[in-house]
Amino acid sequence: MKENIVVSKSYELAFRIVDVYKELIAQREYVLSKQLLRSGTSVGANIQESQNAESRKDFVHKLGIAQKECAETLYWIELIYHGKFISAELKKWLKSITEEVLKLLKRIIITTKNS
Repeated sequence: MKENIVVSKSYELAFRIVDVYKELIAQREYVLSKQLLRSGTSVGANIQESQNAESRKDFVHKLGIAQKECAETLYWIELIYHGKFISAELKKWLKSITEEVLKLLKRIIITTKNS
């Protein structure tokens, strides 16, 4: 069976977000970290839901939600970085994988809508 790259990348993102969340709560940062955890793990959850969509429209809808959660995750990454809770290196890596998933989602949505 062929690997689904957006599923595996979103899982990798969620796993790393959970690690960052643990680091943030160890620093006693509870508000931004919880938002990051929710949006960052929601991306993969919605992508996983899309794999069992009832229709093409449902598939696109679920990926659209994942796309929005990806964009929100980027927002929380920036706030956490500017709050000096994470390093520039970690911010760069988190943004990179989040943007990669976002680009994949956009491509899949456009391709599905146009087919």
